[in-house]
Amino acid sequence: MLQLSAATGEIDLKYLDESGFCLWSEPGYTYYFRGEQKCLEQTKRRGRRLSIIGFLQPLISFVYGLVIGGVNRKSYIQIMEQEAADAQRTGRTRVIVHDNEPIHRCKEVQKLWSKWEHMGLYIFFLPEYCSEM
Repeated sequence: MLQLSAATGEIDLKYLDESGFCLWSEPGYTYYFRGEQKCLEQTKRRGRRLSIIGFLQPLISFVYGLVIGGVNRKSYIQIMEQEAADAQRTGRTRVIVHDNEPIHRCKEVQKLWSKWEHMGLYIFFLPEYCSEM
């Protein structure tokens, strides 16, 4: 229904996700062939993590923010406040689809949901453990 509403121009539909990058890999996130011992030779940890939080509106836009360190509640709220202000400014209903990351559902964020809805920004949570979506 959301995709159909977006296709007909009734709403703005965006997808949000976060990811992080660093020069040093955690051994737990590596892949090896079955039967091979997991071994990852590395130098001392260098640099800080660079994280990205982005909104994809297929065929229209990709808006993102970069954060040194991890994406946290503060950076998530900041970028969502910008989206809410933009929705209010344009007068268009905006729906953000994202996963159930703890920062997306913390108490501080829950207090802002009604404010954002009043501004025209709605959140749609994907069901847990549904990577195909």
